[in-house]
Amino acid sequence: MATATPALVEFRGITKRFTSATTDSAALEGITLSIRKGEIFGIVGESGAGKSTLLELVNGLVAPTAGAVSVGGTDVTALDRAGLRALRRDIGIVFQGVHLLSNSTVRDNVRLPLRLSRRDGGQVLSRKQQKDAVDEILSFVGLSHRAGHFPAQLSGGERQRVGLARALVSRPPLLLCDEPTSSLDASTTGDVLRVLSDAREKLGTTVVVITHDLDVVKAICDRAALLEKGRLREVFPITGGGLRTLPSYYEQVKRELMS
Repeated sequence: MATATPALVEFRGITKRFTSATTDSAALEGITLSIRKGEIFGIVGESGAGKSTLLELVNGLVAPTAGAVSVGGTDVTALDRAGLRALRRDIGIVFQGVHLLSNSTVRDNVRLPLRLSRRDGGQVLSRKQQKDAVDEILSFVGLSHRAGHFPAQLSGGERQRVGLARALVSRPPLLLCDEPTSSLDASTTGDVLRVLSDAREKLGTTVVVITHDLDVVKAICDRAALLEKGRLREVFPITGGGLRTLPSYYEQVKRELMS
């Protein structure tokens, strides 16, 4: 009998309310959801559906009003500051805006998490070990030839891949991506999705992707959850397997304008 793939991230009865002197609103209500180790999991929904709040619960940036979140069997809500720092060392994050250091080279931007690791109580690497790790991940994302360049010299797609390299350089078992392709065209989106697919296949990384683009979900995800007004509407299995081909920009334009 086949053994079910264990869950890496679990949300159990999660409710998150934001309150102030004049308002009391629910960003999430009654979310129970598991993300399996080794899968690429999509989270979709309209603006305000609670997608980003769900990701912020995973690394403890916000705490649930009710319910529990666990990562790798650890209850995130029970962690103190030191525990949260240790948790976050095992979670890579990529946002829509990459926020690279403009006065630092690609190499130094990618090296930053390794330099900060000592301060956060993580593994301390020698300068040679740091260089080797950066060289390896830049090769992995196809940007070895850009190591000495500055962010202003890169295309949007290249900057996003630098952000991915920075998030992956310490080999985290979990990667959270919030709209990583929303500002990119079809060709550069394909480059980013290939990195995400390779991170799962070659590094064993579990990837969670928030996106509005259903073509991205169909191209890369194993499953996807639909959120509506803070509630989990349904989890959809995505047929196929591995990275699927995205439609070209021409095909997208023709489909949208002539449908």
